[in-house]
Amino acid sequence: MSSEHRFGYEWNKYSRISKNYENQFLNWTSPMAPADWKGKNLLDAGCGMGRNSYWPLLWGVESVIAFDYDERSVAKAKENLVQFKNAKIFYKNFFKIDWENEFDIAMSIGVIHHLEDPVLAIQNMIRSLKSGGTILIWVYSYEGNEWIVKYVNPMRKNITSKLPVPIVHFLSYFCSVPLYLFIKTFCGPSKYLKQLSDFPFWHIHSIVFDQLIPDIAHYWSKNDLVSLLEKVSGLENISINQPPNGSGWIIRATKK
Repeated sequence: MSSEHRFGYEWNKYSRISKNYENQFLNWTSPMAPADWKGKNLLDAGCGMGRNSYWPLLWGVESVIAFDYDERSVAKAKENLVQFKNAKIFYKNFFKIDWENEFDIAMSIGVIHHLEDPVLAIQNMIRSLKSGGTILIWVYSYEGNEWIVKYVNPMRKNITSKLPVPIVHFLSYFCSVPLYLFIKTFCGPSKYLKQLSDFPFWHIHSIVFDQLIPDIAHYWSKNDLVSLLEKVSGLENISINQPPNGSGWIIRATKK
């Protein structure tokens, strides 16, 4: 079972939109503020259950086109965004999207690092943008996650990504329970764990589960991302920065 279908299990099970997701989204898209989305045409590439489209829709985007490559994820996104008549959700493969010169913003949050061909995915996003449009991507960082790369990644690659997803969901409790107790007790020590200390247990468990199910998960250094972006064309004003909580990388650039 490929990563998108394993994530489909997750989004089908954890499909509710929590108020805590708003600050999480602002962190992933920093320094953009709610006013920056108003009136824009947005592509949400790899939308999951729709939680990242939800906030721009509340803040006044002109339209949202979102897609995912799992039918369960698409169904949950449609449920979560049903109140917004200017949102359309599609079942599509990231490598076969065919929009061209259409969007003001093309975003992908937490998806590119799970793809077999991230260069092609980014190039497709660039093609979908109008000239002068913004590409916005959040990915895992190596910096700050060295312990995951050293200890969790080998277990994911060799064991949990090969197990049936319901079994991984059960096994995740053995990590999520102590993690939840730790962050509730210490409210840190990192900015990321401090942010998570406000989340309920079900969300902490979903994060642990999320880390263990994909068959591909890249943790890129900043230099890795520079090398990756050198392989795509059509961008200028490229920036690669860590978000306020210090977890991951935010890539922002403008289509020429």
